[in-house]
Amino acid sequence: MMHKAALMGASVIFASAFGGAALADVGACLITKTDTNPFFVKMKEGASAKAAEMGIALSTYAGKIDGDVETQIAAVESCIAAGAKGILITPSDSRALAPVVGKAREANILVIALDTPFEPADAADATFATDNFMAGEMIGKWAAAKMGDPAGAKIALLDLNPSEVSVDYLRDQGFLQGFGIDIKDPKDIGDEDDPRVVGHDVTNGNEEGGRTAMENLLQKDSGVNLVYTINEPAAAGAYEALKAVGLEHQALIVSVDGGCPGVQNVADGVIGATAMQFPLLMASNGIEAIAAYAADGTKPVNSEGLDFVNTGVTLVTDAPVEGLPSISSEEALHQCWG
Repeated sequence: MMHKAALMGASVIFASAFGGAALADVGACLITKTDTNPFFVKMKEGASAKAAEMGIALSTYAGKIDGDVETQIAAVESCIAAGAKGILITPSDSRALAPVVGKAREANILVIALDTPFEPADAADATFATDNFMAGEMIGKWAAAKMGDPAGAKIALLDLNPSEVSVDYLRDQGFLQGFGIDIKDPKDIGDEDDPRVVGHDVTNGNEEGGRTAMENLLQKDSGVNLVYTINEPAAAGAYEALKAVGLEHQALIVSVDGGCPGVQNVADGVIGATAMQFPLLMASNGIEAIAAYAADGTKPVNSEGLDFVNTGVTLVTDAPVEGLPSISSEEALHQCWG
């Protein structure tokens, strides 16, 4: 049943372009967490465009919601059965998907994680991603500078889901460190003992989840004045919850993504700062890597000093702080996605 559901959710792009003769028989798969989040929509656009350009047959799959591991496992199995040369995947659970990804690699399929590293990272052949810890650290440092007196902070952290996947704890812990809060186990969300942390809640990375999580944390402490969110849809939901009780001007909201709706929210004052990442680049570089592997077995090389290929991150804010490089929302609207 799961296998059939995954197949029904797949789309296939067949293309012949320059270089197509060499790559005519190369199949690739893109498996994203969902097909509704603008981040993954742009990722699919990037992979599809590059596959068309290079003459690669691309099959695309997506989970029903963020955290839908079963559909992603079924999609990987479909790609193995189809004889794909490479798989690009944003794992919904960076631990639970490792075994099926191992099966793909045993079948000589190049597996590249996009955005969310596996645990361990070498469960995949490579990872193309934002430096998620740095993204969190950027917005944490910005928030500390803008608050003036960080000692008076009351912080709500709106995370992803209970699985605590790598992208989730990296951003969360990066933010805390950037703000100046001592982190304990860097892979464990919520183990800090700083009294400024009101609490954590999960959002599933969407607006509805952000609204509910913010409502829950306001019940714990209505004095929340700083809100960290895993992504911009969650930030939008958090803002609506604050606005509903007249507290939208009390709390500073920071986030990660760089989607056009999120950047517009920076321009509108809904989000104070966000860290922009580049999903189109992750996906297009992933297709190029599959083409290189198909041609001569070449595998990607990690960025220096990292266990992944860093695709970059930029701080976006209309209230810059000295010593922290950033671009304005106006500039970012020319670079955003979604």
